[in-house]
Amino acid sequence: MAAVLSVSGSPSATSRTGRLLRHIDARLIDSGHEVTTLDVRDLPAEALLRADFGHPAIIDAAARFARADGIVIGTPVYKAAYSGLLKALLDLLPQYALAGKTVLPLATGGSTAHVLAIDYALRPVLTSMGAAHIVPGWFTLDKDITVDGGRTVIAAASAEALGQAADVFSAELTGRVSVLAS
Repeated sequence: MAAVLSVSGSPSATSRTGRLLRHIDARLIDSGHEVTTLDVRDLPAEALLRADFGHPAIIDAAARFARADGIVIGTPVYKAAYSGLLKALLDLLPQYALAGKTVLPLATGGSTAHVLAIDYALRPVLTSMGAAHIVPGWFTLDKDITVDGGRTVIAAASAEALGQAADVFSAELTGRVSVLAS
């Protein structure tokens, strides 16, 4: 199956975005994909803020993007856009870091006023970075992601929609990997 890089653009270690990504990661693993994670907040702040393209952690992050067949990008929405932390990383990646990749964009936020952030803020950047195919993403309200006894619980309607988004992403990946292998 495909190699997937799951990228969290959240600055918080206990974020709903991170919990949402781990939920999707589990579904993709169950579908037979190999999933690795990248939490942008774990990269050195100085390298991100000073645009240090040569920093070993930035070089490693770029290599992880290059090795992946598919990318899941999750971000909280702030002021109707994806996180500045995610922006800092995307700015440091090669111009066509997503060339040949299938991408699933996900976002979380406090109100439905931010639902278009995926299509009007994130998708154009992913397209400009050469993504071969960006599957329809999904915006999840913060209130639909809770924790019960350490376990992430996603409201039924959101969980169903996320499952469908993950399944479309998985099918696209499987198809692309099969074509490339033949």
